[in-house]
Amino acid sequence: MALGPLGQIHVSVTDLARSVAFYRDVLGITLLFEVPGQAMAFFASGDVRLYLGVPEKPEFTSKNVLYFTVADIDAEYARLTEAGVSFVDKPHAVHRDDAMELWMAAFNDPDGHVLVLMQER
Repeated sequence: MALGPLGQIHVSVTDLARSVAFYRDVLGITLLFEVPGQAMAFFASGDVRLYLGVPEKPEFTSKNVLYFTVADIDAEYARLTEAGVSFVDKPHAVHRDDAMELWMAAFNDPDGHVLVLMQER
């Protein structure tokens, strides 16, 4: 028996409306639905669902680093910078070998989670 693929990731937030606006309107991730009467919102991120929510108990508070693949890291860096996102660093190569280069650039969401753009070139 083995675990199946990752289906959902929970990201703890303090202000759901602010986080939904950031992930949907700034990052451009598709909002699937919000749960009426509860501080929960679900986004489509490839085959993995991204769940933003205010944790019911402190032990459910998450601290995540999320890596988002992009087709053109320079263009996405420029788009997000224009939208007011402050990056921790500029796009840069973190690994090179004979087959590819791995480029990354990091920034934070409204709750301080580290989000990273990544592109294999």
